[in-house]
Amino acid sequence: MSRPESRDASLALAPVDRLHSIMRIERTGRAIALAGVVIPLLLIGLLKFTAVEVEALKPVIGGTPWLSWLYLVFGETGASWLLGIVEIATGGLLIASWRFPKAGVAGGLLGALTFAVTVSTMLALPIWETGSGGFPFLNFLGSFLVKDVALLGVSLVVFGESLARLK
Repeated sequence: MSRPESRDASLALAPVDRLHSIMRIERTGRAIALAGVVIPLLLIGLLKFTAVEVEALKPVIGGTPWLSWLYLVFGETGASWLLGIVEIATGGLLIASWRFPKAGVAGGLLGALTFAVTVSTMLALPIWETGSGGFPFLNFLGSFLVKDVALLGVSLVVFGESLARLK
C-alpha cells in the first residue's frame, strides 16, 4: 500500500509528464511534417534531370504564362534542371534547418516561394475532371498540385520558426 505523501507527489508530477508527452508528440509531428516536404523535394528534384520529367513539365511550364519565360531563357531541359537544382537545394536547407536557423530561413523561404508558384499554376491550368462534372473533382494534374498547399504551409512554419531562432 502506498503512503499518502508518495501518492500526492505522483499526482503533482502528472501535469509535467503530460506536458512532456505533448511536447514529444509535437516534436514528432514537426519532424514528420518536415520530412513530408523534404522527401518530395529531393525525389522530384532528382526527377527534373530525366527526360521523362522534362516532357512532363511541358504542359505545366508552357501552359502557365508566368512560367513560360523559363523555356525562352533556359530551354526545356535547362528549365527542368534549374527547377531540380532549386528543389534539391531547398530540401537540403530544410534538413539543415533543425540545427542551423539561417538554413531554415533560406530553406523555408525557398520552399514557400516554390510551393506558392506551383499552387499558383492551378489558376492557369485545367485541374478539374470534366468527365465527372468539373469542380470539385480534381483531375490527375489537380490532385498532384493541390498537395502543395500543405507543403507551402509547412515551409512558412519553418521560415517563421527559423526567423524566431536567429540570434
